[in-house]
Amino acid sequence: MNELDSIVDSARQAFAAAATPADLENAKARFTGKAGRITELMKGMGALGVDEKKTRGAAINLAKQAIEAALADRRQALADAELQAQLKAEALDVSLPGRLREPGGLHPVSRTMERIELIFSSMGFDVADGPEIESDWHSFTSLNNPPNHPARSMQDTFYVDIKGDDGVAYNLRPHTSPMQVRYAHQHIKKHADAARAGAAMPEIRVIAPGRTYRVDSDATHSPMFHQCEGLWLGDNVSFKDLKVVFTDFCRTFFESNDLALRFRPSFFPFTEPSAEIDIQFQSGPLAGRWLEVAGSGQVHPAVVRNMGLDPEKYIGFAFGMGPDRLTMLRYGVDDLRLFFDGDVRFLRQFR
Repeated sequence: MNELDSIVDSARQAFAAAATPADLENAKARFTGKAGRITELMKGMGALGVDEKKTRGAAINLAKQAIEAALADRRQALADAELQAQLKAEALDVSLPGRLREPGGLHPVSRTMERIELIFSSMGFDVADGPEIESDWHSFTSLNNPPNHPARSMQDTFYVDIKGDDGVAYNLRPHTSPMQVRYAHQHIKKHADAARAGAAMPEIRVIAPGRTYRVDSDATHSPMFHQCEGLWLGDNVSFKDLKVVFTDFCRTFFESNDLALRFRPSFFPFTEPSAEIDIQFQSGPLAGRWLEVAGSGQVHPAVVRNMGLDPEKYIGFAFGMGPDRLTMLRYGVDDLRLFFDGDVRFLRQFR
């Protein structure tokens, strides 16, 4: 074995013994670095003759190429070993069951809201939406509930740090009744040109579902809850129409004609006369019990006037019901708080 073959063989052994990339680079320096054995041989060629240089130079280049090939092979081997170690450390056990991504579904109260809107839309009612932060005038005064009126205590609500032009704070609406006044104003503005031309203004027939807020919290009340107000105003809308509309709604909502309704005299500042609406199931676990589901009445003349209409010409009824309570009755839930606790185990059954 000549000198060059011995150097190549030594390089291969040194590279094979290198356990890390750093060890390999140190071994490379011993052979092809600035002070390496191949480099030293190249420097010594200056003393050789021309023909001998060609022969010696070709042999040294072949040895250098063999060393570089061995170096590249060892680099690749070390990289492969590192990759295999990483894959082993980060391996996934593909025999584990996959994570089930459950399909979502509408919240039960959302289902009820959609059902209410669908039923009243089929009766010709529009669906109105409005702000949840309301002025004091819209929330109370326009509804015949002036400042310091004792009826306000029944609708005690949350106030926000916003003041109106009259200096009164805004509030989180305690009911969606303000939308009745807002909708009436929009309705009048929309048909103002036709009215000036002598045409009769179309009836106002609207429901206003949405979130509302009051200082209540127990098994049947929540600080945040849902409400759906309804309004029908025209020149010949009576209490009889209220009874027909709401009876038809309840029987459609609960999918049962075996359902009795009772209109019980009550007081609301925005209606006169006023009535609580109770329902009674004739069969099932709630059979025989009267259950309150809504408040209603003929719209008070002061409220009609605040809507911008003449109470001598326009008459009608309004009602307000709680979709949360209807949801409880429809699905047999006895605690309102379950709907808003975010417990997926409870909500999953309504998918």
